[in-house]
Amino acid sequence: MNILFIMYDQLRFDYLSCAGHPHLKTPNMDRLAAMGVRFSHAYVQSPVCGASRMSFYTGRYVHSHGAAWNGFPLKVGELTLGDHLRKAGMDAVLVGKTHMRVDEDGMARLGLSRESVIGARVSECGFDVHVRDDGLWGKGPAGYYDKGRQSYNEYLKSRGYAGENPWHDFANSGVEETGEMASGWFMANAGKPANIAEEDSETPWLTREAEAFISADHQRPWLCHLSYIKPHWPYIVPAPYHDMFGAGDILPAVRSELERQDPHPVYRAFMQNQIGRAFSRDAVRDAVIPAYMGLIKQCDDQLGKLLDFLEHSGRLENTMIVLTSDHGDYLGDHWLGEKDLFHDQSVKVPLIVYDPSEAANGTRGSVCDELVETIDLAATFIDAAGGTVPDHIVEGRSLMPFLRGETPAEWRDYAVSEYDYSMTPMARELDVSPEKARLFMIADKQWKFMHAPGFRPMLFDLAADPQELRDVGGDPEFASIVAMMETRLQEWATRPSQRTTMPKDRIIAMRAGKPATGVLIGVYEADEISGEFSEAYRGKPGR
Repeated sequence: MNILFIMYDQLRFDYLSCAGHPHLKTPNMDRLAAMGVRFSHAYVQSPVCGASRMSFYTGRYVHSHGAAWNGFPLKVGELTLGDHLRKAGMDAVLVGKTHMRVDEDGMARLGLSRESVIGARVSECGFDVHVRDDGLWGKGPAGYYDKGRQSYNEYLKSRGYAGENPWHDFANSGVEETGEMASGWFMANAGKPANIAEEDSETPWLTREAEAFISADHQRPWLCHLSYIKPHWPYIVPAPYHDMFGAGDILPAVRSELERQDPHPVYRAFMQNQIGRAFSRDAVRDAVIPAYMGLIKQCDDQLGKLLDFLEHSGRLENTMIVLTSDHGDYLGDHWLGEKDLFHDQSVKVPLIVYDPSEAANGTRGSVCDELVETIDLAATFIDAAGGTVPDHIVEGRSLMPFLRGETPAEWRDYAVSEYDYSMTPMARELDVSPEKARLFMIADKQWKFMHAPGFRPMLFDLAADPQELRDVGGDPEFASIVAMMETRLQEWATRPSQRTTMPKDRIIAMRAGKPATGVLIGVYEADEISGEFSEAYRGKPGR
């Protein structure tokens, strides 16, 4: 069985018609959901691109792998999905984005060259690269935000798009009546069509690259990580998608004036940053959300082409397909934009898994409400590849039982997410040291708790307040719930997450205490121990 691992960037869990959006129709995402299982409570391990993705790719919490924010390198010694799958006989190949930053110091210390096979894989988050493009070719006084090869810009230049950075000038900008660029960085331009032929825009380009990889001859089973750049900002989309949606398709903002009355200090800081202030304006939501919906509609149409390609080529019968996102997008809900905090709009993601095997026939079209963490996908892929999940390294758990109608003997009682805001202006404004500028979420099906070192907790009663509008973290009535969540956080934080070189079964075997290697500690006389363990120490010397 091959695996097609599709990730969208910044796709909200509730912007699919199968998840209940009343105006945005996503028939191909719905089609995939009808073929497999949709998980309704899937949480990312950090609501920011880089940290979330590193958890997807390692199967480990941010607390374990340490790449806690965008641009933080993934330690050179961290095992990744590619490492685990190759051990199980499966290749792991990238088409698109990872947001990974290489540990240059670690590479130099170990003498690893990017030109070597091992060095290339370490540099690319464990993947063999068919094509990589992280899709953020913004350029300012310090140069480009993204570094390295500009694969998409190379494609655009080959198609005749002019200039140094056609990613911006054409794919992510419109045109003013004067002929000047209408940059997609300015949200007022979101309603203009991007100045590019639709087939040359980022999403169709990556679809074709994935089809090219899949169509090639392969000696071994493969996992293809098709990692789309959209619907991430800049919020601008080519025709005909730019005007498919309008004001009547925008759902009311999920927010309340109650949220602005004595809010949690960290929450207040994010509400008051430039992004929060912008998305609190109706004019911004009115401009951005139709474009965001258009980007998703284009993603859905491309998924349809990909599913048709797999079906017509006969590959749908032996290809597991997973669809998810690295985090969500507030879009003005809770007076916020972007992601970063732990409301569902940010930390919850769509997750659909299609298993082609007959064993999964009984669950097709079902919805699983169990608490899922996106680190579970690494364990699922290893399991699907026929490998043994190394649970002293991979902290997620395989979802295969849910796909095949089985009930695991035990499942988690709560999900965890983390956010390191030490590099943000909000940490500076709050005068929080880098050591303490961290947030932790513990969520079960009734309660969502946020721990912020140095500040009071946040707490939401999801049963009574499913929209998360009333923070009761400071209410004495809920002190027992806060205490329970703090105990859970302590339990989670004290797990043996760094004991990655010694599996549990070996530890259990070692503690049997039999001195098979002849180290006899605490023995007073020879007859206190079995003869087989002391044989080398009896008799005449030099025998």
